[in-house]
Amino acid sequence: MKRAAVIGLGDISSIHMMCIQNNPDITLAAVCDTDEKRREQAPEGVPFYTDYCDMISNENPDVVHVCLPHNLHVPVSISAAEMGTHVLCEKPVALNAIEGKAFADFEESHPDIHIGICLQNRFNESVKVLKAIIDSGKYGKVCGAKGIVPWARSRDYYDSKPWRGKWNTAGGGCMINQSVHTLDLLYYLGGPVAGVKASVSQLLNYGIEVEDTVSANLFYKNGSHGLFMATNANYKNESIQISIQLEQAEFAIIENVLYQMRPDGDRERLAEDAKLAGTKFYYGASHGILIDKFYESIEKDDQEYLHVKDALMSICLIDSIQKSGRIGTYVELE
Repeated sequence: MKRAAVIGLGDISSIHMMCIQNNPDITLAAVCDTDEKRREQAPEGVPFYTDYCDMISNENPDVVHVCLPHNLHVPVSISAAEMGTHVLCEKPVALNAIEGKAFADFEESHPDIHIGICLQNRFNESVKVLKAIIDSGKYGKVCGAKGIVPWARSRDYYDSKPWRGKWNTAGGGCMINQSVHTLDLLYYLGGPVAGVKASVSQLLNYGIEVEDTVSANLFYKNGSHGLFMATNANYKNESIQISIQLEQAEFAIIENVLYQMRPDGDRERLAEDAKLAGTKFYYGASHGILIDKFYESIEKDDQEYLHVKDALMSICLIDSIQKSGRIGTYVELE
């Protein structure tokens, strides 16, 4: 039986606690938040702390789940790992690429500690089936890719949690908060990206520091290109769409269903993502799969989980798109 602890009781922590409690091989040993008012969010009988170092020292968890604002992901993960605890950290992997690369170096220098990153959409059924089709080579190589995130966020979304909308605490806007999974999948499915040309802007009059709208052309190393568009200025949250064009077939994930698109305009349904009851529709059910696999990897002492190095490209893409938007030219990825 592995002992888990959760650091940070914001929105996503409820998903982590639910997944922990649904796994009979994991027990929730403790939770932590600096806000004493969140004590009531601790499940009955689970100790509540306001200092994560005290919690780790007193409860000796096998794994801590880091569910904090973006600027705290890396420092708290490293601190917990240095105390000898395995770490499962929420997305994004870091505030920016420089911090992300330092985090990856830390991971490499501590091979005895498992550090996992929650890019759980890789475990969606639609993505797993599409990835297997691409890797099989049955329809040829990837020729193009598209990812669209047409979402909406109110002013209250930023006002209610002041760390959002600021460079030093959020690291960005619609990309790092709402679209990091889509960017991750565009290179996970499409392949390595050589560079980007992008437009980054604000369409909403919220007075925030960061972007709310982005469009970018991704130039893949194999010569293909991709289109990425994301906004928080839509009138409502609509389905994320991901399309992959292969030499001999086209596939699209629309409303969490994978289709093979036909030349006559028809489409064949291939797979559908599971949903987690009682959660936001875009959360899906793959957090549980990722969490279970992470604990299995600890038990087996293998490397079959999403590492810091696996998540690094998502933050490098975001930084490059931001830079291209600022200077108005093509930017190579480092």
